[in-house]
Amino acid sequence: MPSALEPGGDGDAAVALGRLIEGHQFPAGYRRMFLAAIAAFSERGFHGTSTRDIAAQAGMSPAALYVHFGSKEEVLYRIATSAVDLTLEVVSAAADRAAGPSGQLHSVAGALAAWHAHHSAAARVVLYQLDALTPEHRGEVRAKEREVDRIVRQVIAAGVSAGDFDVTDVAAAATAVLSLCVDVARWYSPGGWRSPQEIGELHAAAALRIVGAGRPADTGT
Repeated sequence: MPSALEPGGDGDAAVALGRLIEGHQFPAGYRRMFLAAIAAFSERGFHGTSTRDIAAQAGMSPAALYVHFGSKEEVLYRIATSAVDLTLEVVSAAADRAAGPSGQLHSVAGALAAWHAHHSAAARVVLYQLDALTPEHRGEVRAKEREVDRIVRQVIAAGVSAGDFDVTDVAAAATAVLSLCVDVARWYSPGGWRSPQEIGELHAAAALRIVGAGRPADTGT
């Protein structure tokens, strides 16, 4: 589904991610409430945030939330599905624009780490608040997350088959790469020691070390 997440930062990675994000915009009222909920859930958690808190952060009346969402749980569900859908789009695009397993893994890991820096608040909501979803909604989000995992595993498996990667357990290597990139959302702070693009480059290089490969001559990014 479309996402209302805001683009940010500079450099090639930011431009690429920004274009993907800007292609999907919600109406202004929905967008304000959506972004306010991301900030509130990220700061205080789902259970520590009331619908009044979300509305106040958006500068709107409490009743306005129910114009766009049926419940607080639905707000969380929409945030999670939007974030994970966009993550999948970013990862798919990164894999498609690079050549060869090393180039693809470098591109995918770099985009994934940069995305989790650009949108650390939304990513933290997905990381820590999904238990508040209904079982049906949580299962839907988890299924989308598995699609992201599948792409990473597919790239690593291709590298092993080509003799480019020195990996004995593809699933474990994929988990290590994903954990490396997703964990950026936990500690990243805007204006910190590295930009999202720089973090992406560092994590892309680290992902290649995980699979025992060198940096590709041309990453396509």
